[in-house]
Amino acid sequence: MTITYRKALDEANKIIRKSGKESSAAKLLLLHFSRLEPNELYLKYENTMPSSDYEAFIEAVLAHTQKNIPVQHLIGYVYFYGYKFIVNEDVLIPRFETEELVANVLMLYDEYFAGKKIDLVDIGTGSGCLAITIKKEEPENIVAVATDISSDALKTAELNARNLEADIEFLTGDMLEPLNGRKFDIIVSNPPYIPESEIVDSIIYDNEPHVALFGGEDGLRFYREILFKAHIILKDKAIIAFEHGYDKAEELRSIAKHHFPNALIYTLKDMQEKDRMTFVIVGFQDKLEESD
Repeated sequence: MTITYRKALDEANKIIRKSGKESSAAKLLLLHFSRLEPNELYLKYENTMPSSDYEAFIEAVLAHTQKNIPVQHLIGYVYFYGYKFIVNEDVLIPRFETEELVANVLMLYDEYFAGKKIDLVDIGTGSGCLAITIKKEEPENIVAVATDISSDALKTAELNARNLEADIEFLTGDMLEPLNGRKFDIIVSNPPYIPESEIVDSIIYDNEPHVALFGGEDGLRFYREILFKAHIILKDKAIIAFEHGYDKAEELRSIAKHHFPNALIYTLKDMQEKDRMTFVIVGFQDKLEESD
């Protein structure tokens, strides 16, 4: 039986709709197993799909719908900020919202450091998406360090750094522990922030590392730890940039204000209009006065 790319996609969409999963999965899987770029696939929709590719494609669709395996694990990668990152069961799958954190950190770098060479640390790096992407965007001016408690996660992050030719120093350890004696201009972190009692979608709970998901009783455990010790590793003028749960912004700002009473602290919404990123600007009083 002749199967065109269009027919294969229609069949996959029917299977995925019945399972209640997101329809975008079918297109992502078809692009992967056809080895075509989006514009190429569009032009070849009525062409016959090789039977071996079709069988592998449908097998992956069924693995996604029946075995609850994330599409990103089936294809082995995800695009983040235009860069291709390997993902697996050892790291959190990077989310689109986190790309906005990267964009804002880069804007803050331009605003406060204006092309100077600085030191940045990504705490709890996971796949390495934050540190690697920021380094790729500012390869000459940002010296990047990344930490994680999981040595398995760091193996994936190191592989991503090699594949993307990003010069990152990776350190194994719990939060700020491996950074003793170091000083940084920017701390960036997307630590685990799901409260332990919160019910998580099974496709996430069953496939992604719990150490990268759960952030204590209220989801703020790791933010408290970072903010409590941040002064030890920060330079006099520095920036802390967090991604966090959409309902934790006010509490997080309060914690930050306790530890950095003279800092500028503010929250930004993501593209879904949810409070998602909080920033702590330390020691730039002169610059802040200029902007008043």
